[in-house]
Amino acid sequence: MPQENQSSDTLFLTEVKKNSGLTIVMGILLLLVGFSIMGSPLAAGLSLALLVGIMLIIGGVGQLVFAIKSGRGILTILLGAATVLLGGYMVSNPGAALASLTLILVVYLIVSGIFEISLSLQVRPAPGWGWALFSGVISLWLGAMIWGQFPLSGAWAVGILLGVRIFFGGWTLVMFGLAARSTVKEAR
Repeated sequence: MPQENQSSDTLFLTEVKKNSGLTIVMGILLLLVGFSIMGSPLAAGLSLALLVGIMLIIGGVGQLVFAIKSGRGILTILLGAATVLLGGYMVSNPGAALASLTLILVVYLIVSGIFEISLSLQVRPAPGWGWALFSGVISLWLGAMIWGQFPLSGAWAVGILLGVRIFFGGWTLVMFGLAARSTVKEAR
């Protein structure tokens, strides 16, 4: 029986080590993506606004097709048409869409910051919990900063702050992966 536990422990440690490498690689990729977004914030923001508009158009067309084929009624058809119109507006007016996305980003940063801080306090004193706390505080700070400068922040906020958020999220993954790798080494 002890041999079975030892082999399952070895298998577990092997899996943790394997996944810590993937966590580190994903963290590095997020670091690079975040840095790239920060390098061209207006282009990143406008691209995101266009992408959201295109997704709304596709989703609205899907709703319309479903509503017509299933006979779901006038409200479903109106909702599909409104979704297509909103997406079309975003595609044709990416600057205005970017201002709306800036407000959505404010809400996202504040909510994700609160959840990340809460998670970090729940896993404390696990290795890397401080980095999660730091990342959550940065998210809250960024959300407050955008809100304080709105509407002027619309031109740069989505790109810069999303890039910063992704950068710190990547940093957190790298730190968790390194902590997991260190834990595996200590367990052996």
